[in-house]
Amino acid sequence: MSLDGALLHRVREELSALIGTRVEKIYQPSREEIVLTLRQLYGERGARKLLFSANSSSARVNLTSAEYENPKQPPMFCMLLRKHLSGGKLVAIRQDGLERILYFDFECVNEIGDTVQNTLAAEIMGRSANIILLRGERILDSVKHISDLQRRILPNCVYEPPARPNRLNFLECSAREVIDRLRGDNLENARLSKALPEVLEGISPIFARECAFYAANDTDAVCNELSEAQLSRVGEFLEKAKSVVCSSESGGEFAYFTDETGKKRDFCFVPICQYGESMKKTLFGSANELLDAYFSADGENERRRQRSKELLKTLNTVYERTARKVELRRKELSQCEKREQLKICGDLINANIYRLEKGMNKCVVEDYYAGKEREIALDVRLTPQQNAQKYYSEYKKLDNAEKKLKELIESGEKELSYLDSVIDCAARAETDGELSEIKRELSEQGYIKIPREEKSRGQKLSEPIKYLSSDGYEILVGRNNRQNDLLTFKTAKAADIWLHVKDIPGSHVIVRNTAGEVPESTIFEAANIAAYHSKGRTSSGVPVDHTAVKFVKKPAGAKPGMVIFTNNRTVYVTPDESAVEKLRGKD
Repeated sequence: MSLDGALLHRVREELSALIGTRVEKIYQPSREEIVLTLRQLYGERGARKLLFSANSSSARVNLTSAEYENPKQPPMFCMLLRKHLSGGKLVAIRQDGLERILYFDFECVNEIGDTVQNTLAAEIMGRSANIILLRGERILDSVKHISDLQRRILPNCVYEPPARPNRLNFLECSAREVIDRLRGDNLENARLSKALPEVLEGISPIFARECAFYAANDTDAVCNELSEAQLSRVGEFLEKAKSVVCSSESGGEFAYFTDETGKKRDFCFVPICQYGESMKKTLFGSANELLDAYFSADGENERRRQRSKELLKTLNTVYERTARKVELRRKELSQCEKREQLKICGDLINANIYRLEKGMNKCVVEDYYAGKEREIALDVRLTPQQNAQKYYSEYKKLDNAEKKLKELIESGEKELSYLDSVIDCAARAETDGELSEIKRELSEQGYIKIPREEKSRGQKLSEPIKYLSSDGYEILVGRNNRQNDLLTFKTAKAADIWLHVKDIPGSHVIVRNTAGEVPESTIFEAANIAAYHSKGRTSSGVPVDHTAVKFVKKPAGAKPGMVIFTNNRTVYVTPDESAVEKLRGKD
């Protein structure tokens, strides 16, 4: 769901407390996100983080408490913002009506010491969302460059706001003006929930549906079927919404709604009754807290996807190439099945050599293997002995090829299994540090090359993910294959419990055994964690093997993360993210 102009207005009201603060730090954690750290020079000493997002699915501006991992090398747009906004004082936050654009005006000092005003424009418009740095009417740069017939958002161009439709601002107009528009010829047969967004600017579909529900107790109510009393209730609803939007002191109900599966569906700033008991409501104290909670998890998933996108593309290319090789070798192997017939032909020629002579192109002999006659092709240029030897040579060639192909296919299948595990690790990587460890592992295995300076740079290995079971047992989870090996063969003790999903790529999981025997409840919780940290995290009934660490061995020459084990038992679990996070919260 997109952020509407009315809620953005309330966000602006809350952000007005930042006026007078100065820009202390500027980061760009992902291609479409900017984080400004603002701090008061006097009085309150705490710094506040302001997030700007131009992502099409989560465009917004809000205060955030989330932690962001920043790239080691800041992007060019981030460097430009640091040049023009660092140390700048926030003097105003503007919004044109209920348009989904906020303008943040900063009083800054330029290169020659003169005071100038730079503006950071946040256009919160879905797929057209953008973050633009302005000086006056001139564009210095933007997160997204746009050049089409409607608009040009390019450096040194004159900034022109998006075209603004002729709609009413319910904060400024009267209820009668809204009702007159709704009674217009082009809207009288339309549903109220569809007509309202065409009449009023800055309102979302959930807001329009709630207005219809409040007025007529029906989200599908038609405009020309509304009574005067119902129309007056439309005006009453808008007045209540106006009081919430216009004052940060005024009450509201900042909430998002989740369905029975726990998926977030909608959010709004006014009380919502249209869903009844079908949706679960989660309340927040302010508009900024609502936006931060609603989008933060999705935003982290998007940043993770962007971080791993290039590496996953490389890995998938290698995986597909290896899979094609294995398939071709299987086809070649199927052709080796006829080699026994070649040996039989050689044997039959030798058994009947007294009847054959050079120059014959074929012979018909008794096949004592099958008990019937058999026709065998001969090379007219060769003697009977040479023809027999030719069949034996072809048999030997296919026999050797079969042995080699079986070795290559087995090696290829192991390589595919390894690559599948690396792809799973890269898809679940939470930080740039984890991705760097995976790249280093791939470099050591000869799959990719990394710059020499990156190789020589000292890098601290990440720690395993830690959990604590409800029985008080520590549970450790490897983040990648190299860490899996270290965890299983260096960190773990012989009596500790080792877990891994059965025949599915995933992390090694260790339960630290400090009491002689690990309870079944802890084994089940660790199995749930193992299933969650695997490729089967979205499946049900995932099989998880567990055994003592002393029964886990690493074959000579095996790739990172590859092990064999014995004396194992299997449990079946359905990964539960909330249960996993609850155990992680105890760390």
